[in-house]
Amino acid sequence: MNVNKAELQTVCGITSKLPVNVLPEFAFAGRSNVGKSSLINALTGRRALARTSSQPGKTQTINFYLLNEALYFVDLPGYGYAKVTKELVAKWGRMIERYLVTSKQLRRIFLLVDIRHEPSDNDKAMYAWIVDRGLQPAVIATKLDKINRSQISKQLAMIRRSLGMSADDILMPCSALTKQGIAEIWGLMESTLAPKAAAEEEPTADEQPAAEEQMAVVTD
Repeated sequence: MNVNKAELQTVCGITSKLPVNVLPEFAFAGRSNVGKSSLINALTGRRALARTSSQPGKTQTINFYLLNEALYFVDLPGYGYAKVTKELVAKWGRMIERYLVTSKQLRRIFLLVDIRHEPSDNDKAMYAWIVDRGLQPAVIATKLDKINRSQISKQLAMIRRSLGMSADDILMPCSALTKQGIAEIWGLMESTLAPKAAAEEEPTADEQPAAEEQMAVVTD
């Protein structure tokens, strides 16, 4: 997609009321410093739409970015940042859960993990919670440019195994720096938005069966 217009439209804090949008939403989740802001900037072709920082934990709100007056990118707070209180981490977790459960326009969740490392306990908990809700996550392995080409298959297999992903589950390597994988991520979003032949649309998040466990987001 050629992004001609992109703007930060809504910022929601812990006590904020979530917006009732009528356009499709794509959410981005992941631990602090995994590269969510960099990926959003790469996908939109903007250098500073989402603010990047060398300091983990900068995104402490849910940020809604409107693209081409057609869809939203939803940047969720990073988790697993050890320098904030457990009470604040718990509040962030509840804020993320509230959005994922109540959004009626959420089309797909992208869970970002660092391709260089095994997914953390928080990554595993987030992935399991999303799957339990029936929300069809797509995992993006970021920072592809940080490893050698010969390591890619091994690292992807490790991530798939660690998260308990099946061979059919979506796992996409990506580099915000070199733009590798950006076209493929857009392709997935566009196919997600394509009209379905079946008369019945997929159930929205609030129509999904209740998860057996609440999302566990804790400090490492």
